[in-house]
Amino acid sequence: MKGIDVITEALLACTDRQYTVPGFPVTDLGARTRAEMVINEKTALEYALGDSLEERRAAVIIKNVGVNACADPLLQAASQGLIGGVLLVAGDDPEALGSQTAQDSRYYGELAEIPVIEPDASTCYAGVEAALSASEQFSRVAILRLTPEILDAEVTRSPVPRQNGKGRLSDRSWTMNGRITAAEEVYRTMFDWSDSSPLNQWKGEPAGAGAAQGNTRIVTVHPLPERAIRIKEVHEIGRTFVRDHRGLQPPVHQELPEVMKDRGYYKTFCKDCPFKSMMNILKERNMGMICDAGCSILGMTPPYELGIASYGMGSSIATAARSTKLALIGDYAFLHSGLNALIDVYEKQLPMLCIVMSNNCTAMTGKQTSYDPVPYLRWADPVVCRAEDTETLKNELVVTDTPRTLVVEGTCPEGSIHEIVKY
Repeated sequence: MKGIDVITEALLACTDRQYTVPGFPVTDLGARTRAEMVINEKTALEYALGDSLEERRAAVIIKNVGVNACADPLLQAASQGLIGGVLLVAGDDPEALGSQTAQDSRYYGELAEIPVIEPDASTCYAGVEAALSASEQFSRVAILRLTPEILDAEVTRSPVPRQNGKGRLSDRSWTMNGRITAAEEVYRTMFDWSDSSPLNQWKGEPAGAGAAQGNTRIVTVHPLPERAIRIKEVHEIGRTFVRDHRGLQPPVHQELPEVMKDRGYYKTFCKDCPFKSMMNILKERNMGMICDAGCSILGMTPPYELGIASYGMGSSIATAARSTKLALIGDYAFLHSGLNALIDVYEKQLPMLCIVMSNNCTAMTGKQTSYDPVPYLRWADPVVCRAEDTETLKNELVVTDTPRTLVVEGTCPEGSIHEIVKY
């Protein structure tokens, strides 16, 4: 069987949802898995993260340059965590046969500190399941790197059983520093995982990574197994990632993650914030949500603690569409990179409520001017109300079976700053 046939079978068996943005060399893989077409790669990954929060496994099938569009939620997920496995299937094109670049997606493993598997002819099926299991074990996205050489190769069909694991979200008591510390400690354990992986085979010189020829087979290409440092000759497809990363060491041991109580305080909305009335209604109704970057992320901290997760700028809409059905986002983040996701949600008529807090400024970074989002939302027929209009808020803060957008307008008082509350 061809590699594409076995990988298709494995993806269909080991994941519950599949998303794609077509591009060489994985266009046909997306079609064979009947993956859902998405407006862009970032939205596709955010959909998958939403599935993960509902304990579904999801695959995102995209080409190498599409991985760039996923960078923000890809890195954010490593510190925020996930539950069901999320697999980023990256189609690399080292010869630029159908691409404008020869980008090598393995480098994202190092940047994001996530597991990367590059299957050979004997591990196409097992590699898919192993990557998903690693995603759940380490609570972060995993990458499956594919090249035309493995997709077109004759490979062994060796099915393995699906074994659903369960990741975890970062502890809501941790500070952001604490979440990073905890994520680094998990990354340390990935090195032992790679060292002990049965996907790798040690049979002397030379070594081959992925579909490249070699006696020794290296499949867990990030982090590399410790034994790789002894290999003098490495064959690989694309750049010299394996050769250059032999001997990569785990990060230095970190202290216990910092928690807000030990730090002595938490941050919340400004004392005179106009959006507090809305947040109080959401709290009274215990409406769990996906928060975005900016002030909306304060929905995750006391006294509200409504946020389930937050995966970066513009990420709340697509993530919520596959999980909580409620997204909280600021006007700047919405226009920055949330708008595309909302278009996709409306096209697919996914039930959710998108709340846009519109204060015409970037309140977390110095109150720089932001555009009014309403002119760019006419097509969505949004409900627009003032933050002080509690009657409208009470009527509109509900999730229905269709996509809806609520723009809540408020003015940040001059000189206001986020409130620091001591324990």
